[in-house]
This record gives sequence, C-alpha cells and structure tokens, in this order.
Amino acid sequence: MITPLPDLLIEPIVRAALAEDLGRAGDVTSTALIPRGQRMTAVFAARAEGRVSGVDCARIALAVLDPTARFEILTADGADVTANDGTIARVEGEALALLGAERVALNLLGRLSGVATLTRAYVRAIKGTKARIVCTRKTTPGLRALEKYAVRCGGGVNHRFGLDDAILIKDNHIAACGSVAAALQRAKAAAGHLMQIEIEVDTLDQLDQALPHRPDVIMLDNFALDDLREAVRRVAGAVVLEASGGVNLQTVRAIAETGVDAISVGALTHSAPVLDIGLDIA
Repeated sequence: MITPLPDLLIEPIVRAALAEDLGRAGDVTSTALIPRGQRMTAVFAARAEGRVSGVDCARIALAVLDPTARFEILTADGADVTANDGTIARVEGEALALLGAERVALNLLGRLSGVATLTRAYVRAIKGTKARIVCTRKTTPGLRALEKYAVRCGGGVNHRFGLDDAILIKDNHIAACGSVAAALQRAKAAAGHLMQIEIEVDTLDQLDQALPHRPDVIMLDNFALDDLREAVRRVAGAVVLEASGGVNLQTVRAIAETGVDAISVGALTHSAPVLDIGLDIA
C-alpha cells in the first residue's frame, strides 16, 4: 500500500504547470472551437506496459479547471498496466477544462509512471538479495517530492530528500576538513540525536579511517566488485553500506550480490523514460 501524497503538496505544482501552459490568454484553440458548457468523457490509457504513478496529479489538474468534473481511478498508483489493458482513469467534465488540463496531466502522469517503471526494473533485477534500491537528489527541480514518491511506487526506497534531513559527508567535504576523521568528528559534534550521518569513501583505506567513528551509513563510491565484497567483510554488519556509482541494469545484480545493504541509482529520476500514456475521448 503506497501512502498517497497530500493534495496540499501536489496542487501548487499542478497549478504552476497549468499557468505555464495556459499562458496569458488561455487555450485559444479550444475556446475557438468548443462552446462553454459542452461536456466530454475520456479515459487516460497506457499505450505501453509499466508501473503507474501520478494519478492524483491528473485528477487535480482537471479539478482545478472544472471542480464539477468526475474522475474515476481504475488503476491506482503502484499498480501495473499493460498496453492491451491499460486504462488508468475515466473522466467526465467540461470539454474546455479537460482539453486545457490534458497536457499537464499527461506530462506529470507519464513522467512519474516512467520513474516508477524504471525503479521497478531495478528492484526486480536484485530480487532475492538483501539490497534495496534507493534514489538520489538528482531530481527535476520543483518535482522532487513527486519523483521520490514515484520511486516508492516502483518499490524503491527514498534517500534523503534534501540537504536538511541527513548529514552526508562527500569527497569535497572531506577535502575541506582535511581528513575523514576530522569530518566525522565535526559531524558528530553538530548532529542531534535523530540526525543520521553518512560518509562517502572512495577506497578501502578511507573505509578503515571511517569505521572507528561509527557513522550510521558508509557510501562506497565507484568500488570494484572485489572491493565491495571486502568492504562488506570488514564492516561485518556494524554500519549500513551503500554502493554508488557505475550502477545500471546490467551491473546492479552483481553489485547487490556483494552483500551491500543499499544501492543508490541516480538514473531512477534523471534518466527514466516517460511512460507512453494518452487521453482518449470515449
């Protein structure tokens, strides 16, 4: 069961997208052709197999332009569709509103379903291992909450949402502090009791430097498979190990089989192809 995002969070994003599309004069094509008050029935239908996410974005896009519209969800977020049986929602409302909301609804629904579908592929690729697929902050500006929600719809797990909800010490932080030890000591002194600390290391030597300071998570950045296995052996479950870098659908299974706890994949949000979804007049 995927916990839905609140409308309060989604609606400002949808309204901004509608304002961008409708511009200064509204939908001049539809207003020239269709009389106000004419009603229309249509379906959102997938034209390719995939995992659905973002149905509420489509619902809200229509509701903003026509509060009287009816929106029946037939395939919920987190469920799969096929090209032959891919009806996601059935809608009925004022034709001008439906046509005005169409592109925004499809852009968001297709984008988020694409993220969910790609995430599902990674999750399936590592099935049977203990590793989990996690996303990154490599998201579309303004859409992070939606895209991270789509990752959850695909069976993945969210990494931190921003710079403010976890301490993640990266290579540039280490360089600025002078050493792994200095960076972790400063982080421990600053962190509250609920704030987790993760550090990125590039070598087994840096891993050894980090371990005595007991960070919550250690990110193994661009480690070879043999080094990942050795890191898992040395840590022996004392901290969470996250593999990062060089991850794709061809390599992810071997990475997971080294015994790491998590695998972060930037591609989930920065390279997911849009799921082909259309609005068909019923």
